[in-house]
Amino acid sequence: MENEDIRLERFLQAFHSGAEMCSTGGELSQVPPVFCISQHTPYVVLISCTQGNLTLMAGHKSYVVQQEQLAIVDKDVSWRIAAHSSDCRLVMLFFRVEEIRDVLGSTVMTMRLYRMLTPEHCLVCAATTDTDIRQYAELMAAFPRKETNSFDENERKLLLMALVYRLCSLFSKLSLNAKGKNVRKMEIFFSLIDLVSKHYDRERGVMFYANSLCLSPKYLSQLSKTICGYTVQEIVFKAIVRRSIFLMTNTTFTISEIANQMHFPNASAFGTFFKKQTGLSPREYRLLHTKVE
Repeated sequence: MENEDIRLERFLQAFHSGAEMCSTGGELSQVPPVFCISQHTPYVVLISCTQGNLTLMAGHKSYVVQQEQLAIVDKDVSWRIAAHSSDCRLVMLFFRVEEIRDVLGSTVMTMRLYRMLTPEHCLVCAATTDTDIRQYAELMAAFPRKETNSFDENERKLLLMALVYRLCSLFSKLSLNAKGKNVRKMEIFFSLIDLVSKHYDRERGVMFYANSLCLSPKYLSQLSKTICGYTVQEIVFKAIVRRSIFLMTNTTFTISEIANQMHFPNASAFGTFFKKQTGLSPREYRLLHTKVE
């Protein structure tokens, strides 16, 4: 393996050039200073703490990552490494999914599920053999810097797909405890999540989703509640809130424009809904969460 300084230099070059995927290629014994400053990137960020510990700030909230834990930061979220122990060692891997989204299709349903059901911008979990990113980091770092033919491009996409599949598996295990659940019910539930991810901004009523699945509203809500702990309407509301928060904290859209995008009749109706869900008005939330770190 190349020495750490060379790997770090290549990683930072790829990062600053906006490469589709970039990684440290192995452990770093130092935290790159650039990541101690707030970053706002289009990448999904994976940071595996192999020794010591570190503290991440993501979406204005702190997350402690201990040894043998993996942090996954959502794309388009402001983040930085706020603190770390003197013996901290870490592996970093950043990637985009835009170019393979059409290939993945419904496979990423479990990722969408997790993102809709939690307002968290960062997930910290145990870096078991199922979620260890070190091998992916090494493979990605070793990938040719310049593609010379279509085989290189396809190889790169397949490698990225494999990583996303691994993360989907992780989200599936974290979001759902499918053990002992009826397979047919799980199929219905995933179909529901797919529908919600496509229509949550326009369709808020249970009836739309129940009719789309040829089920009664009562049965569908009971099924959803049993599997994930939320009714259909709660899932839809969480999806609306999450998207609204992203628009408020990462864009310059006015509250009225955001209300319009979420298909509320006016800003007042949107404000009433948002405050009921979060305890803050849209303006209060924006002021509180868009301060410079």
